[in-house]
Amino acid sequence: MAGPGPGPGPGPSSATTTTTINDLPDVILSNIIAAVSDTRSRNAAALVCVKWLVLERATRTSLTLRGNVRNLFSLPNCFRSVTLLDLSLLSPWGHSLLPDPYLLSTSFPNLTSLTLYSRNPNTLQLLVPQWPQLNHIKLVRWHQRPQLPPGDEFAPLFQHCSALCSLDLSSFYCWTDDIAPALQSFPNLASNLTKLDLLNPSFAEGFKSVEIRAITEACPNLNELKIACMFDSRYIGFVNDEALLSIAANCPKLCLLHLVDSSALLNARGDPNDEGFAQEDSVISVATLVELFSGLPLLEELTLDVCKNVKNSGPALEMLNLKCPKLRSLKLGQFHGLCTTIDSRLDGIALCQGIEALSIKNSADLTDMGLIAIARGCSRLAKFEVEGCKKITMRGMRTLACLLRRTLVDVKISCCNNLGAASSIKALEPIQDRIQRIHIDCVWDSVEQLENFGRVEYNFDLNEPEEERNSKQTVESANFFQSRDYEEICKRKKKCKYADDLSCSSRIQSNGNGHGYCHKTWDSLRYLSLWIAVGELLTPLQTIGLENCPNLEEIRIRVEGDCREWSRPSERAFAFGLSSLTCFPRLSKMHLDCGDTIGYAHTAPFGQMDLSLWERFYLFGIGNLNLNELDYWPPQDRDVNQRSLSLPAAGLLAECATLRKLFIHGTAHEHFMNFLLRIPNLRDVQLREDYYPAPENDMSTEMRVDSCSRFEESLNRRQISD
Repeated sequence: MAGPGPGPGPGPSSATTTTTINDLPDVILSNIIAAVSDTRSRNAAALVCVKWLVLERATRTSLTLRGNVRNLFSLPNCFRSVTLLDLSLLSPWGHSLLPDPYLLSTSFPNLTSLTLYSRNPNTLQLLVPQWPQLNHIKLVRWHQRPQLPPGDEFAPLFQHCSALCSLDLSSFYCWTDDIAPALQSFPNLASNLTKLDLLNPSFAEGFKSVEIRAITEACPNLNELKIACMFDSRYIGFVNDEALLSIAANCPKLCLLHLVDSSALLNARGDPNDEGFAQEDSVISVATLVELFSGLPLLEELTLDVCKNVKNSGPALEMLNLKCPKLRSLKLGQFHGLCTTIDSRLDGIALCQGIEALSIKNSADLTDMGLIAIARGCSRLAKFEVEGCKKITMRGMRTLACLLRRTLVDVKISCCNNLGAASSIKALEPIQDRIQRIHIDCVWDSVEQLENFGRVEYNFDLNEPEEERNSKQTVESANFFQSRDYEEICKRKKKCKYADDLSCSSRIQSNGNGHGYCHKTWDSLRYLSLWIAVGELLTPLQTIGLENCPNLEEIRIRVEGDCREWSRPSERAFAFGLSSLTCFPRLSKMHLDCGDTIGYAHTAPFGQMDLSLWERFYLFGIGNLNLNELDYWPPQDRDVNQRSLSLPAAGLLAECATLRKLFIHGTAHEHFMNFLLRIPNLRDVQLREDYYPAPENDMSTEMRVDSCSRFEESLNRRQISD
């Protein structure tokens, strides 16, 4: 029973009112919901009440459809504000089953950006005319190109989308001959383009000089250009000095420029024992680079990977700093002589003081002193990648990490034969409290050797300012690298165990004399990427110093190598070591990429394993992890162009009880896929043949259109708690 009402006096009321977020005006509440970007969070907000559902649907601007294309007739009409739509993930993936195009145009009338899998020209002919206001489109295709005259496939797109200003063909297999004729046939549209992405790994040779000149002449207003090039002088029409100068002359407004040799896009790992010099020198001269940089004053991001030796590049990079003051990101491949490191003077790349992201690939003469010069000059670096540099060591990387402690949060160390897993992690300890993303190679160098090698005695004062401590560390490190007692000092027993930086968040223990050591806690690390050779184990990862990563959320593991060079393992055959990742309590996303692991699909000779047993080897123990999302690339048999899920793999994936999203980048038998129905909360499953060339016709026993539909119906019939 309710109490008596308030009396006539001024006393407080017994009835209390509670103000909730629903009392906010709809305009303010709508802005709050619109600020939420995470998809699952928005979906959860839509389940609160009808009012929130309406506001969430009215403020959603980006949507990815992952249902079956046959069910588009039931598509709701409440997403009227969506401007960015992704249709490339509709199942069955890659099949050209088109619904009534008016269903999509009615549901999304305000669309301005579209991502679409276009297997044949009919897809563009039917869908694109529904949205003449499109200004960005990304096309996806891994199947064979249809037999059409060069450029004809893009005619429907360019004809109906006159407002197009951004075109992304980085995942669309076509011929290089298709691009220039299509742009030249529609000059008004080409002149409106501001972004053009042609950095496609499926191009066997890349664009030649004539094609690059034609493309840049047709698109003079480009702000962003990414293009795969043919820099190999052995081929007719290779990209030379004249082609590079035409880019600067035709497109002076460029803010982003990526010029990458097509062979570099294959993501093939180099030989760690190689000296780092290519067999041939590049025909691109330093004078041409200087003129190129002089013609692009607005440049903010630059990638140059020519896969040929560009020697004595320091002067050109100094000019890059002078002519492109807005430069913030720089990636260089096969550039040598980046800086001379003479008399502690800064030169070459070390003078690019404004860059925040730097990637150096296959620089044969880059040394530890070069790393120190880069750290001194490029003091704003937040991202640093080094790959295929044979002369740098743990000491140089460690000093760089000390000098860039305040800014560096993203580091990649790959294919450097003096930097294995343990030495890479020890080199990054000075920034272990700040670093957010790491890539290392799982080359298990000796941890015991590192305990007695590479430590510089440094007595520090607990009250010493950080700037003075870093400055003192730099001087001592430089002297150390140049001293005659180098080897003798390396062998001395050290009193301080890698305590270069006292401001790390991990706990410091002191013995009262100013010496201490850090507990290795990587509090800010969110993403870890690993490369590992086929046949190697993952279990030593716990012993290199990464065992304490309390906030690690995502891990990517890439396995590469030829299984056919290995005989059948014995006791450890099914223990790759995924169970060892249980030490990361918040790990929820995994990319397990075995796509570059090649072997026999069904016909393994005696003494060797077929790919099904290798899949069991790599997936064993994955059920012990609490993963929400998994992207898995099965091993492949290149002789038959097959990347298919095996029976052991399906059974082991079914043990991942916490999975909600599973992308298998290959195909599978229907009865293998039924194993996945055992996962209680699995909602999003997709088979993607996103490798070139994708099989034109799936085998009769593989996942087909009807098989895919039956599996999805079984998946959707289940009751899922949320």
